[in-house]
Amino acid sequence: MKRATRTTRTSRTGALLMAAGRAPRYVFRLYVSGTTPRSTRAIQSLRKICEEHLTGQYDLEVVDIYQQPGRARDDQVIAAPTLIKSLPLPLRRFIGDISESERILTGIGLRPATGGAS
Repeated sequence: MKRATRTTRTSRTGALLMAAGRAPRYVFRLYVSGTTPRSTRAIQSLRKICEEHLTGQYDLEVVDIYQQPGRARDDQVIAAPTLIKSLPLPLRRFIGDISESERILTGIGLRPATGGAS
């Protein structure tokens, strides 16, 4: 089954806030492998995290590595799911279970890191 790349854009309100310089824009690219349950779960988990914590402040592009292997190669993706946060800097990569929301929120800078090793 083929799946096209899907993109979710920020809301108009979010775009206006960005133009006013009030909120950082988060840009994510999520690499998945087809329509497997794991891929579906990763997409749903990331959308939930973004809607709960970044409403109107994010772009999310979902790339199926089976449909666009060249993009995965260009971004040096070796496993799926892989999430890449390109903005705001610094660039961050998350490989594996995207449903661990605290790990993702800490990694993208929305939660302070705890004292333990990660």
